[in-house]
Amino acid sequence: MSLGDPIPAYLPHAISVSLPTWRDNIDYEEGAKRVVDVMQSGYPRFFIALNIQKLASIIAKRFAKPGELCMLFPSAKVAEACRAFMLSQGVQTPIRVLQYAISKPADASAAPIVLHVVVYAEAASSQAKAFWQHTGLGISSRTAEACLARLSDDGAPSPTGTRTRTARYSVKKSAASPPSAKRETEVESGLHTTLIEERYGRNLPASAADNAKRVLRRRIAGVLVQDRSSIDDPDVVALLSDASSQIAPSVRVAGVTEDDVFLLPTGMSAIWTAHQLALATRPSAKSICFGFPYTDTLKILQKWGPGCEFFGHGLDSDLDALETLLAAERTRNPSTPPALALFTEFPSNPLLRSSNLRRLRELADKYDFLIVIDETIGNFANVEVLPYADVVVSSLTKIFSGAVNVMGGSLVLNPRGRHYAALQAHMRETFEDVYWPEDAIYLESNSRNFVRRAHTINQNTEAVCEFLRAHPAVVKDVFYPKYETREHYDACRLREPLVPEWPTGFGGLFSVTFHTLAASRAFFDALPCAKGPSLGTNFTLACPYTILAHYHELQWAAKYGVEEGLVRVSIGLEPVKELLESARVALKAAESAMNAAT
Repeated sequence: MSLGDPIPAYLPHAISVSLPTWRDNIDYEEGAKRVVDVMQSGYPRFFIALNIQKLASIIAKRFAKPGELCMLFPSAKVAEACRAFMLSQGVQTPIRVLQYAISKPADASAAPIVLHVVVYAEAASSQAKAFWQHTGLGISSRTAEACLARLSDDGAPSPTGTRTRTARYSVKKSAASPPSAKRETEVESGLHTTLIEERYGRNLPASAADNAKRVLRRRIAGVLVQDRSSIDDPDVVALLSDASSQIAPSVRVAGVTEDDVFLLPTGMSAIWTAHQLALATRPSAKSICFGFPYTDTLKILQKWGPGCEFFGHGLDSDLDALETLLAAERTRNPSTPPALALFTEFPSNPLLRSSNLRRLRELADKYDFLIVIDETIGNFANVEVLPYADVVVSSLTKIFSGAVNVMGGSLVLNPRGRHYAALQAHMRETFEDVYWPEDAIYLESNSRNFVRRAHTINQNTEAVCEFLRAHPAVVKDVFYPKYETREHYDACRLREPLVPEWPTGFGGLFSVTFHTLAASRAFFDALPCAKGPSLGTNFTLACPYTILAHYHELQWAAKYGVEEGLVRVSIGLEPVKELLESARVALKAAESAMNAAT
């Protein structure tokens, strides 16, 4: 797979991109022209999809002034939040918000697609992009695809919110086009993927989006126990209906229902929403980030609200320091809780450490703050963290989907939490469903066999980690929940698997470091797998994580054990023999690099 190719290849809505060498990743971070100019896709919060860029360009030509750009959002509330954030970050130039309705040509009965457009001076691009990246609330590439299908470059509706007839945007085809050209056009427009999905019965029709969302919420709540792959199966047909026979007692916390589950466009938007929920329902105070998190989680806690206290190691040794801080804050201001909410990942990314959730819960009850747990890495096929949390968030983009062709996130409230009534009431009153319907349909299809895939990936990953740990002369550390804070992971590991024949495990993600940076580079470059951002994929995917996530703060990350040479690997469904051979090849290259330096 070549530099800049989408991962998976040829998919119009792929959410990763090929960065196959260590040098490619460095040049990507430095904005090198040789990398930037060939990128066809990228992780959507960092790389705005090409069709979104095209749609924004069309809108900007009509409504932006010279020197202005625009960014597209699914609701007025989100657009206003973007404007408020940009102002809070020091933007002093005008920021306008437009409502833009796009009707379907020749079908006045079809509901318009309504976009909310933030128009800003080009000088404020970094602040606008920061909001897009941190919150994950921009429109999806499928939304842009639907909009472009209703537009032409020379005609567009007015920004008044009223329906306006427009010419259909289309690619002119020649009747004499060879088959290869026709196939290329189909892939570019998304028709090929749609036809395949519908022909083989994997996807629901677009009209079933509400059903798909309900099924997703039930699946996440733990009240659906089926694990199917085709809607031709009678059990799946029943599952997609309102049939109460398909609902079992929750395998999560007793009392959890689909009404406690909220779907969001991305995992990061679930984290942002959880933080906004805490800010809206609890007394003002700093948040706490416990453990080294994915980078944007910390940015959210720092840039919105009163700020954040950071305990970057997330080890038991940090718990006493945390309680000392809480006690001091309570003494200073006894009338207000000393913290707003504590955010932690279970396990953490990329060090795969699991926090002592029992102790954190005790502190939260004693000092009256919320706990928000990101379970993405452990995933609820392996662990149950909701009993310790007020809110659980997850990136459904990862192993829950696995297919790397759709984004999604979830927020789950604990019905037994002490602040549940207030949290649920606020969510009922304020929650907006901005998850694009077709994205939900793809996610529902992808996630039907989630538990089965998780089980296979658990086994594969453990085998690869054991192999690497058997070579300490080359490998410095393997970070994996089996080896990192094992007792805390086991405390939350499901005693009974969701499906009896598929036991729980330690997840599909690990990180590895080597004794020299040259060995890390050689291992990564030689590893015969897809290489790019994201994780939880059905195929093995690797990246030089610290380079991608912390290139401009390498020394800061190193203080918390996240070394420059760390390689993060997300294991897939390949045969285990093939995976072990890939690891052997890469390890041999790392060993050669070490020997060459001595």
